[in-house]
Amino acid sequence: MNLAVDIGNTRVKAALFSKEGPVDLHIYQTPEELLNDFDFIKKAQKAIIGSVLADQEPFFKKLNELIPLLLFTTNTAIPLKNKYQSASTLGSDRLAASVGAYNLYPNQNVLVIDAGTCIKYNFTNVSNEYIGGGISPGLEMRFKALHQLTSKLPLVEADLSFKELVGTNTKNSILSGILNGTVAEVEGIMDQYRQQFPDLICVLTGGDSEYLAKRLKNSIFAHQNLVLKGLNDILNYTLENT
Repeated sequence: MNLAVDIGNTRVKAALFSKEGPVDLHIYQTPEELLNDFDFIKKAQKAIIGSVLADQEPFFKKLNELIPLLLFTTNTAIPLKNKYQSASTLGSDRLAASVGAYNLYPNQNVLVIDAGTCIKYNFTNVSNEYIGGGISPGLEMRFKALHQLTSKLPLVEADLSFKELVGTNTKNSILSGILNGTVAEVEGIMDQYRQQFPDLICVLTGGDSEYLAKRLKNSIFAHQNLVLKGLNDILNYTLENT
């Protein structure tokens, strides 16, 4: 059994994987909460961690004392060719999601859209080369930015049932601008990629993927925990090649 851990900007996701696939998923607010879940950790024989946060060495050390640990970095061997020009600054979640998609759709042009704290666009070509993509604010970040970077706009909670185009008050105008604007952004980015790569496969993942999947008109495949799957794929790849 493998343990895959994804330390994101807002949460920590951890999943147990058997040879057949994911077995159990836990979500924590902090890495320390995961460490305290001793029974969950000890179900696995090997672990892999991908983190977008700095200064996590004490956590890595403590977890490694409980279970043999692979820390996923840009130096970790993967089944993709990493062509990103600033590989040292590439987030582990972006690359892991693309590895997860590669194992589902090898030898194809694939755009992974990871809709979490940020919306990350990750493109892998038919030669199985990770090229790059784009990063923009996620839904929650957009709501907070409008409030924090202006003097009068309120902090509006995301109402994912909202579908109006014309906001008739300030709250609804913010909901319309952010929700409709985000959908339009993702649709537009996919259209631009498809103009260059007509055979493109689009894969949606992340915390807001379920909402976007319902709103998007473009054909898209949804895989909720693609980053964790990719981390597990990387761990298996490492074990098979060492």
